[in-house]
Amino acid sequence: MAKKSMIAREAKRQKLVEKYADKRAALKEIINDESKPMEDRFRASLKLAKLPRNSSPTRLHNRCQLTGRPHAYYRKLKVSRIALRDLGSNGQIPGLVKSSW
Repeated sequence: MAKKSMIAREAKRQKLVEKYADKRAALKEIINDESKPMEDRFRASLKLAKLPRNSSPTRLHNRCQLTGRPHAYYRKLKVSRIALRDLGSNGQIPGLVKSSW
């Protein structure tokens, strides 16, 4: 199980990303628009830099929904390999059979 503080920090980052998503998209649109004057584009890049760092989606890290583990994460199921094995052994994931030979 991951530390509660790390799970909380990740949740806080997720909220910030959602809060500033529209503002970031608008500023990036201005920055990438070649037809706008250079001064406006530069001002937009300064505004983008002033936004909180944790509002950037690249700062998010995938974590297991059950344990909060950041490594060995299966995107399709949103769980880690350890949680996947436990769920599969208990028969809670349809079609998943633990192999043995």
